[in-house]
Amino acid sequence: MERKQHFVLIHGSCHGAWCWYKVVNLLKTAGHQVTALDLGASGVDPKRLEEVTSFSDYLQPLMDFFASLPDEQDRKVILVGHSYAGLCISLAMERFPKKISVAVFIAAYMPHHSSPPGTLIQENFQDLELGKMLVRPSRLFVEDLVSGNLLTEEKFGSVDRVFIKLEGDKVMMEEFQQLMIQNSPKDVKVISEAGHMVMLSKPHELYRLLQDIGDNFS
Repeated sequence: MERKQHFVLIHGSCHGAWCWYKVVNLLKTAGHQVTALDLGASGVDPKRLEEVTSFSDYLQPLMDFFASLPDEQDRKVILVGHSYAGLCISLAMERFPKKISVAVFIAAYMPHHSSPPGTLIQENFQDLELGKMLVRPSRLFVEDLVSGNLLTEEKFGSVDRVFIKLEGDKVMMEEFQQLMIQNSPKDVKVISEAGHMVMLSKPHELYRLLQDIGDNFS
């Protein structure tokens, strides 16, 4: 019998919780608990962009959510981040490692504890392409993310990581995804012909991979 999991889904830059709606329905129909969050000034979050002046402000809904979770071994969540959200879930892993069973990076920035997360943004200028897909304006908070080493091996490094590579992604190009994979995830999955917004283009394939990851890392 499949164990029912709690999936926490975090959107990328310029998007919101709405982008997961197909995957949310599939996971819930299978009996899983699902939380899709809007980060600061994203989706239907009431804050305006000018009110979100730091990466901490942007992350506040995610950090508040984790602070509200019980600190129990059998209540750990599967944390999923898409694209820019790889940086967001990495800081949640650093702060709440005991509340996460596995972190899933979907064509996402996957930093290493040895260097500031913001250096990855500087290496991937394809983020400029996100401007063509704007749903709601956002910031990248590069200055906040290069100001120091925000991750540690003891906390961030203690959480198992899985990377889902998206073939045909024109935002997070294949070469950059391969660079992320060099940061030693526990496992790598691939979805072919996915494009960047896999949760909309291949929701069933993504749903099945998330279920498999939940079964293998719970």
